[in-house]
Amino acid sequence: MTDVMWTAPDPAEAPVNRKHPREQVAELLDTRELARGGTGDRATAAQHAKGKLTARERIELLLDEGTFHEVEQLRRHRATGFGLEDKRPYTDGVVTGWGEVHGRLVFVYAHDFRIFGGALGEAHAQKIHKIMDMAIQAGAPLVSLNDGAGARIQEGVSALAGYGGIFRRNTWASGVIPQISVMLGPCAGGAAYSPALTDFVFMVRGTSQMFITGPDVIHTVTGERVTQNGLGGADVHASVSGVAHFVYDDERTCLDEVRYLLSMLPLNNRELPPAAHTSDSPDRVCESLLDLVPSDSNRPYDMRAVIEELVDEGEYLEVHEHWANNVLCVLARLDGQVVGFVASQPQWLAGVLDIPASEKAAGFVQLCDSFNIPLVTLLDVPGFLPGVDQEHGGIIRHGAKLLYAYCNATVPRISVVLRKAYGGAYIVMDSRSIGSDLAYAWPTNEIAVMGAEGAVDVVSRREIAAAPHPETTRARKIREYRDELMHPYYAAERGLVDDVIDPRETRSVLIDALRMLSRKHADLPQRKHGNPPI
Repeated sequence: MTDVMWTAPDPAEAPVNRKHPREQVAELLDTRELARGGTGDRATAAQHAKGKLTARERIELLLDEGTFHEVEQLRRHRATGFGLEDKRPYTDGVVTGWGEVHGRLVFVYAHDFRIFGGALGEAHAQKIHKIMDMAIQAGAPLVSLNDGAGARIQEGVSALAGYGGIFRRNTWASGVIPQISVMLGPCAGGAAYSPALTDFVFMVRGTSQMFITGPDVIHTVTGERVTQNGLGGADVHASVSGVAHFVYDDERTCLDEVRYLLSMLPLNNRELPPAAHTSDSPDRVCESLLDLVPSDSNRPYDMRAVIEELVDEGEYLEVHEHWANNVLCVLARLDGQVVGFVASQPQWLAGVLDIPASEKAAGFVQLCDSFNIPLVTLLDVPGFLPGVDQEHGGIIRHGAKLLYAYCNATVPRISVVLRKAYGGAYIVMDSRSIGSDLAYAWPTNEIAVMGAEGAVDVVSRREIAAAPHPETTRARKIREYRDELMHPYYAAERGLVDDVIDPRETRSVLIDALRMLSRKHADLPQRKHGNPPI
């Protein structure tokens, strides 16, 4: 046994006087309050003066009350130079965490424009990386509230590398969890690519802009003069570029609509969209459909009115409402179940498919397939838009995107031909031949290679020209073509349509079919990934 000699402690090594736990907690609370306050009341007032809310005010509107849990609130940057070492605010200009929307888990990050103008630095980026990783691992939606001035110039390439990490995670999360970008301020340069990689982009008129190259640089290089809103404002991206899926007049309305969208999406690709109770009877007869759709295939009508009549309570959310108006993409419910509608819009360009419409519909079909949302396609399409600009613009390539999206989709798919469905556009819009599970048609349907007039001009051109009365002969040939190849039961007789249905029963037919198809399981050939048209 070894003897141990006791020695008195050295006074120089005596423990320092520590604060009482109550003092430490009080200090913590003060520090948290400082972090929540940002850079002070003046910066908050400046943000409000621009008609914009603060990052925390936005999060409060987005999430259910009292559910937000912040992550890395006390994070501060470690950069030096250009005076950064003297400016080290808590949060480093981004608020990250999780909460609930309608009682369901959602992750969020929000740029705080009051701190460094919301610019992204190394610590700022690492916070975003962490919350993105958490969202992917937890299998829950990610919402980004964007209001930043791009990369933090004082931190150089470290800031740029931070964007790379965000883009990589956006790509990893694609088709795995819903990603929603809400543009509530400027978004310039490489920062604009993250929203472009997400599933939905929301913008607010007057305060949000997105562009790769700003107006000043454009003027220097090209001599063109344009304002920020004229270059990349909300209406530009909603109606011209197609970058924005939704646009609103104020932040509160915008964030409320984000909540509504989240209520229609599953948490991830392994779950079904949430069902909702409805008092709208699944057997409701849609009498007004007989009057909404004219029998004359050349008369326009608003397909939105048809969708409104079919869906629960007449409520729906239109995606890309202001872009490519000749096709409609809508999220709605049938008997409480979420359904994606792709529909021709005869009120715009007679409902033809062109380059923007093909891209819009293809993206929507892919999104619905990613998140287990059944597809209903309503056809009244005369074909693809002819023209040199369409051909030179790559209508073949862009139309193939829509074809690829439908052929690759494994969710339940139902198509309904309301009136005309001609040529390649009929095939592309989820016909039986490309894999639609069920195909229906109204008695007003005209399914053919092309319209009777055009077909006769091709097939009987010489006979008409040689006839003593060409116009009379042409009219007779058109009637014959219609009677022979375009009568309402022609496609049904050949098994290309499962049934010709009473328009008034369309809602109940769709609901019954979707109930049956809810048990559908389909596997694609094993592969690393497809190679869709670009």
